[in-house]
Amino acid sequence: MELFAWPWFPLAGGAFVGAIAGFAARRANFCTLNAIERWGYAGDLSGLRAWMLAAFVALVLTQLAAAAGWANPAQSFYLAPSFGLTGGIAGGILFGYGMALVGTCGFGALVRAGGGSLKSMIALVVLAISALATQKGVLASTRVAAVDNLAIDLTPSPTQSIGDLLTAMTGTDMRVAAALALAMALGWFALGGGEWLRHPARFLAGAAIGACVATGWVLTGLIYRNSFDPTQIEAGSFVVPVGDALLLVLAATGTRPDYGVGLVLGVVAGATVAAILRRDVRWEACDDARELSRHLAGAALMGIGGVMAMGCTIGQGVTAMSAMAVSAPVVLGSILLGARLGLSYLLEGSSFALFQRSAGTPPAQRQGSGRR
Repeated sequence: MELFAWPWFPLAGGAFVGAIAGFAARRANFCTLNAIERWGYAGDLSGLRAWMLAAFVALVLTQLAAAAGWANPAQSFYLAPSFGLTGGIAGGILFGYGMALVGTCGFGALVRAGGGSLKSMIALVVLAISALATQKGVLASTRVAAVDNLAIDLTPSPTQSIGDLLTAMTGTDMRVAAALALAMALGWFALGGGEWLRHPARFLAGAAIGACVATGWVLTGLIYRNSFDPTQIEAGSFVVPVGDALLLVLAATGTRPDYGVGLVLGVVAGATVAAILRRDVRWEACDDARELSRHLAGAALMGIGGVMAMGCTIGQGVTAMSAMAVSAPVVLGSILLGARLGLSYLLEGSSFALFQRSAGTPPAQRQGSGRR
């Protein structure tokens, strides 16, 4: 086990896992916002099903690893016995809306940056700054007052895992039953429509990303048990780790980069390799000041919202889901709502068009529609 005690193993392990995820996402054009847009405006669920497959694979592998003693998600912050409901809802909506303005989430921005997208690089810098400001900077006191101080205490449940909560409520061990029920629901949605037969590459990418998340739980658990340095048990998120990567560049303090920073760097590296192999590397900048301002505003919202919600599309939608955290469906639903509101603003001229739309009227035919 000396390898896991190596001081630089968290960075190396994260980079390796991130490279696989970044390569798979770039190779198959795996994008959460694109999946939401196609669902909302074309009735195409294939992207959402592929994304849900990532959550399904991550859940199954993580729970099997936990049962075998290889992983312990219960020690992660996702399963803390208190739930910031206000942050989950408000933060999720802010993140989703910002994601629509930018055109992708934090993970997607890293993937695009690997192909030469300068506007994604700018968005990542703003996301990092706003995330750090919300976590421990000028916005931290506001976050504490609006989220931490209003968190719901879930005791006597030891964690906010759905299985533990049901066990505490019923007095019967429901952890295995809850895991099976959630896995069946995710698997049915992901594979029940048959889209995986028509879009195999997209679904393989989803499965690969889910496997990467489960691998993260195992690796950080091994590092935690064998390293002399403090180690955070995590699996994959792309908000605060992006800020940590920027902070490491700007103000190195002697602290070695952790697994999350390695994951961020690895995603960019893997996406770059995929872009080179596809001959898809090209410099891409904002067309005008209006597009740039939209990216700046959206990235700021993602950074603030991601910290309030304690995760992003990957962090809550896949990682927290694999740990069966009760926050996962709340934040995920809020992100979907925020993204739909943002897309309505961009494509239909008003965020409220989502609610004003008359039954049976295709969104593209509404007055005020436009393209991003």
